[in-house]
Amino acid sequence: MEKLIITCALSGAEVTKQDNPNLPVTPEEIAKAALEAREAGASIVHLHARQNDGTPTQDKEVYAEIMRQIRASGNDIILQLSTGGAVGMTADERIQPVLLQPEMATLTTGSVNFGKDVFLNTPADIERFASIMQQHGVLPELEIFDVGMIRNALALIKKGLVPERAPFDFVMGVPGGIPGTPRDLLFLVESLPKGARWSVAGVGRAQLPLAAMAILLGGNVRVGFEDNVYYEKGILAESNAQLVARIVRLAKELGRDVATPTEAREILGIHSK
Repeated sequence: MEKLIITCALSGAEVTKQDNPNLPVTPEEIAKAALEAREAGASIVHLHARQNDGTPTQDKEVYAEIMRQIRASGNDIILQLSTGGAVGMTADERIQPVLLQPEMATLTTGSVNFGKDVFLNTPADIERFASIMQQHGVLPELEIFDVGMIRNALALIKKGLVPERAPFDFVMGVPGGIPGTPRDLLFLVESLPKGARWSVAGVGRAQLPLAAMAILLGGNVRVGFEDNVYYEKGILAESNAQLVARIVRLAKELGRDVATPTEAREILGIHSK
């Protein structure tokens, strides 16, 4: 079984310091959290940007500062930038970070109800995002909120807009998307082509049980404040690193080694820029 790749989603666009006061918001806080996550065992960090007041932004200059500070700390973690941004942002806003040519970026392959809102991804915008990532040498991670999005992703691969090696990430438990249950995770995994790489991001209380399943099934794991601000019921997590460290311990108990960033690059076929 391949080594486990752990992604840490540090902040997202919806969570606030009112939800968890330990949420990293500024470039300095995000860089510090990214280093702590790396030291705890993460090999990819999934980044959203915020203004200093906590407002979500897709401004590529803010992302550039976050990236600069992460690298200035000596952190070799893989940087995966969000093109989801926040619900309601335009496609032009959301694609900006890809122009910075990170190693990875997320590519959501369909629309989904997101609580009371709609996370809109038209077929034209999805293909446009894929094409821009291709032009800039950015490996997409195919974000899947429901099973129909797998079919859309495979269509992109067939058209040559996305490489066959692109990994899938199942975001499970979002109100309006696929539930975060073991049965539904198995359904998604069985819907993939043989040999496809995947990870799971369980939202809220689904995070830990789905992570344990992923370790056993040969998938990868995403944890972090974007998806869950609690360590256990009623107890807020102290940091993103605390959530990563638990997955490292669990993987060790289950007999699966954890990949370093260098090893994750080899597994995913990412060539250093």
